[in-house]
Amino acid sequence: MRIGLVSDTHIPEARKELYSAVIDVFKGVDMILHGGDIAVERVLDDFEQSAPILAAEGNHDRYLEDPRIKKYHIIELEGFTIGLTHQLEPFDWELDQLVSYWLGGNKTDIIIFGDTHYEKIVQRDGVWLVNPGSAMYPHNQSTRLGHVGFMDLERGKEPQFEIVNLADRYPAPED
Repeated sequence: MRIGLVSDTHIPEARKELYSAVIDVFKGVDMILHGGDIAVERVLDDFEQSAPILAAEGNHDRYLEDPRIKKYHIIELEGFTIGLTHQLEPFDWELDQLVSYWLGGNKTDIIIFGDTHYEKIVQRDGVWLVNPGSAMYPHNQSTRLGHVGFMDLERGKEPQFEIVNLADRYPAPED
C-alpha cells in the first residue's frame, strides 16, 4: 500500500489554490494523510482527485466541519497502527508523554505529523515519527513548492518512507 503524506498547505493563506504539482505527485497512491493546517475544506476535495484523504486538525483549521478532519486519527493499515496528528511538540518530550498529549494515549507503530514545516523521518522507542514538511511553505520560508512524503506499507515488512522535494521534480510555478 502506498500512502501520500502532506502537511501545512495553508490555502488560501499561502496562495489561492494548491500548486498542481502538490496534487499530481499523489496520482496512483492508495490514500493520502494530511498533517493539518489545511485552512479550507476544499483543499481535501482537490487531493481527492488523486486518492481518498484523511486530515488532522491543524492550529489554522479552526471551525472546519468535515468528517475527514479530526483532532487526530488512529487507523490500521497493512497490520500497522498509524496515528495522524498535527503537532508533536515539544519534540524532546518522552514519546509516551507526546502520545498521551497529542494522540489521546493511543499507542501506534507510526506517527504522521506536521506543524513545523520541516521534514523529518526518525525512529524513537520503536515508533516511526514522520513529518513530510510543508508542501507550500517549506522551512517557513516564502510560498513555493515544498516537500511531501510517501509511506509504503506491506504486512510483515518494515515500512518504507520517502521525502520528496517537489522543486526537484517539477518546474517552478509561473505565479
